[in-house]
Amino acid sequence: MSKVKNEAKIKNPLIVGIREQLEHRALWMYLLCDEAEKKGIKTEDFAPAAIKRCGLYQGALLREKGGKGNSLKGLKKALFGFFAQKVFEMDILRCDDDHLDIDFHYCPLVKAWQKQGLSDEKIAELCDHAMCGDRGIGECFGVELDLPGTIAGGDDTCQLRYVRR
Repeated sequence: MSKVKNEAKIKNPLIVGIREQLEHRALWMYLLCDEAEKKGIKTEDFAPAAIKRCGLYQGALLREKGGKGNSLKGLKKALFGFFAQKVFEMDILRCDDDHLDIDFHYCPLVKAWQKQGLSDEKIAELCDHAMCGDRGIGECFGVELDLPGTIAGGDDTCQLRYVRR
């Protein structure tokens, strides 16, 4: 029995459509990793680095868009706006220049992997790889990402904690 709990409460058709696009991205990621494994390539040998590169690229763009330099207020503005908050059913717990604490109550990436019938262990592995993008974004803002809990790990929420140390 799966320990992963991941059911959306918001059913708005526009939000559902956005989630489906994110699920499709997660499906690509899974299938690429699965094909690599079939060829004897370990996903941990390439996926985290490739996804972090994407996060670094996105983070640089978000810094420009947020317009607040390294402030995490700028990251919140640029990445975690209204639609993102609805798609991931987020609670923004704290946001200042040096901290951004967000709880996600739903994850469309995890949902995509659940639909593929993946084990809890495989979902957690793919989630960890995917979070390398968020780590790269954080690096662009001069902060680290802590993950005290994840939906993929069986927690009720994904707890993203961007912290300037």
